[in-house]
Amino acid sequence: MYFCLMRTNRLKQLIEKYNTSGPRYTSYPSVPLWKTENFTLNNWTESILQNCEHFSSQNISLYLHLPFCESLCTFCGCHKYITKNHNHEAPYITALIKEFEIYKSVLPYAPNIKELHLGGGTPTFFSVEELRRLLNHLFDNQIPDPNECALSFEAHPNNTTDEHLKVLFSYGFRRLSLGIQDYDPIVQKAIHRILSFDQVKQVHETAKNIGYTSISHDLVYGLPKQDMNAIVDTVKKTIQLKPERISLYSYAHVPWIKGNGQRGFDENDLPQDDEKRALYECAKAMLLDAGYLEIGMDHFALPDDELAKAFTAKKLHRNFMGYTTQDTSTLIGLGMSAISDSWFGFAQNSKSLPHYLEQVNDNQLPVIKGHLLSEEDLTIRQKILDLMCHFETRLTQKEIIDFPFIRVDLIKDMENDGLLIFENDLLVVTPQGVPFVRNICMCFDQYLPENNTSQMFSKTI
Repeated sequence: MYFCLMRTNRLKQLIEKYNTSGPRYTSYPSVPLWKTENFTLNNWTESILQNCEHFSSQNISLYLHLPFCESLCTFCGCHKYITKNHNHEAPYITALIKEFEIYKSVLPYAPNIKELHLGGGTPTFFSVEELRRLLNHLFDNQIPDPNECALSFEAHPNNTTDEHLKVLFSYGFRRLSLGIQDYDPIVQKAIHRILSFDQVKQVHETAKNIGYTSISHDLVYGLPKQDMNAIVDTVKKTIQLKPERISLYSYAHVPWIKGNGQRGFDENDLPQDDEKRALYECAKAMLLDAGYLEIGMDHFALPDDELAKAFTAKKLHRNFMGYTTQDTSTLIGLGMSAISDSWFGFAQNSKSLPHYLEQVNDNQLPVIKGHLLSEEDLTIRQKILDLMCHFETRLTQKEIIDFPFIRVDLIKDMENDGLLIFENDLLVVTPQGVPFVRNICMCFDQYLPENNTSQMFSKTI
């Protein structure tokens, strides 16, 4: 049995002190804090052109949000559309194709897709015929070279067929993420996501036999009714299949944002604070013992995986798709609720499926909100990226003067607590401070509400 060495009185004190509401920093500023007063569609397209002029690159990343799921998982915080009606497939794929054409009319060059991710929802909700139609259009009927373009997709083990795996592999996909969360039947019932280890094993091994080179298993800690026995069993089974990457996410309980979907269980069933953190530390110890490296926040990878190599070389990047080895300056999000990033600005599509389809069919980008980054934003954004990807950043005395909103007092307090070291203009997160990296990033965030008592975000620990 693995025991959590971090469950000490000192850790409990730190969790009580720092376990507050805070962003996950897939962007800076975080989506709920975007200043949208002066944001227009013209502003957004101008920021894309500014990117083109500044970076002089035709490389882009594409994120396609495929929102349909046949049943509701009560732990899920994603934007989804629950339906068993597969007649939604064709019009939605047509809209994605049309939206990409609108973006191509904005870009002053023919884009070169360096990275593509199919997220959801459940991408494997779609038939292989519709996915083939989509990919044929995106790549102009050319099969991308997997050495030049990183292609990945999310998959539900229960509805991912051999044909899905074979067809997507033929288009150059070499990575897939299997959404597992937890193998314990009591936990699965609580979160309404029932799957078996045998089914996961079948999909995993089929993908490996086909030739997929990087498979990720997505796990979640802090789920309702989840205890130490459940997390140990889940991690043991995961290690048995030896996926190249493992995501170990903290369950974000935000029913005030996501509605009744996250109310499918008694909140007293949720592990709290140091108990929740103990689940992570136990899983982490097991993964490190099995040869995985801890990569950034909530991610692990085998040493020979590209993500681990990028982390070691300090070339890891982070965007709305998560951690990535690609560092393209333009990310275009297609589909309902998808978020795009021009480096100089962000834009989010409509979260309503009917509104999204209506806007695209009217030849309009379906953007509903966004944020244009100031020079200050760009500087702080890079520092937060450095912290989230490399656990360090530079902070000069001049910057402390130029950016008076930086909470130097909190940085010093965290240094006294052993969470970071700040000397010679270099701020380094200590191993003890890694669980608190979101809190450290918050010291740089000028957009957080005063006292940060709002319910915009999940808890940081």
